[in-house]
Amino acid sequence: MQQRKVMVIAEAGVNHNGCRDQAFELIDAAAQAGADAVKFQTFRASRLVSRRAPKASYQKNATVPSESQLDMLRKLELPLDWHTDLQRYARDRDIEFLSTAFDADSLDFLCRMDLPLYKVPSGEINNSPLLWQFARCGRPLVLSTGMATLGEVEQALAVVSHALSREVEPSSMEEVWRAWSLPDVRLALAGKVTLLHCTSRYPTPPDEANLAAMNTLTRAFGLPVGYSDHTAGIAIPIAAVALGAVIIEKHFTLDRTMKGPDHAASLEPEEMKAMIEQIRIVSGALGDAMKAPQVSEWDTRQAARQQIVAARAIAKGAVLARTDLTTARCGAGMPAAMLWDQVGRVAARSYEEGEVFQG
Repeated sequence: MQQRKVMVIAEAGVNHNGCRDQAFELIDAAAQAGADAVKFQTFRASRLVSRRAPKASYQKNATVPSESQLDMLRKLELPLDWHTDLQRYARDRDIEFLSTAFDADSLDFLCRMDLPLYKVPSGEINNSPLLWQFARCGRPLVLSTGMATLGEVEQALAVVSHALSREVEPSSMEEVWRAWSLPDVRLALAGKVTLLHCTSRYPTPPDEANLAAMNTLTRAFGLPVGYSDHTAGIAIPIAAVALGAVIIEKHFTLDRTMKGPDHAASLEPEEMKAMIEQIRIVSGALGDAMKAPQVSEWDTRQAARQQIVAARAIAKGAVLARTDLTTARCGAGMPAAMLWDQVGRVAARSYEEGEVFQG
């Protein structure tokens, strides 16, 4: 089994703060850090939230408390006419441009771009109509599962599998579940969907990261699993790679002290670079899962393994006793595991103490 390279997504999100130049600087920083992709967020604030929608606590702490969520998000929109220029610039820097849509019109726009994959945010995992539209974009999906129960993840996958195997939007969830009961419909997910374990708290305390849930998702659905991280620092995403994460998504910013909802829970460029360097080391260390000596071990194996030797002088024709034999490192000879089999046999020749036993 060949070790799969971990995809690292540098989540720029809304950390451009509505500034075009800052968006390009985020691409530069992500490329210099060694990320595989840089991801923004595409939305129309008026379509995403109502005037009365409250902010989350972390948003209140990082922005003007009296400002509504709608007013906050209006300042953080990524204008549609920036997208193509940002994508072209990213590709010139040898990094993929991605963006997450939060409403149907924004997703329709992104689906007309040549994106390698589409990322479904955690908040939309139960937005079945939008999820169905995501799946119809015709590219692999990365589905984030923050705040979700296992049952909600299954429902999301049922919707996606329906979209991948049917041409017409369902008329009810019953239709979706009827399709989900068919093996060929479920198999439509293979190679098309990656799940991201996630805890949607900013920042996430390490004891709420619950990385073991990655294994739960793998066992439940048989799909590749990655991790979208909101903890402080770089230790937890590196641990996720050691547990088998195939994608790591991590927020980053040019300066954590900037005003805005996500800066405080983001890595700065040098931290992002350090995380990616460690991820590459850990990913390479996972190997191919085959338990066998490495090429570099063969010399050590020959020098370190013990063989059977005479524990004392042995006369030719003597019946061997356990006390006649012991083991030592010899570099060659009869393996130590065969010592018991020699007891009771007749010595074919004489041996001096310490001599390699030949049987």
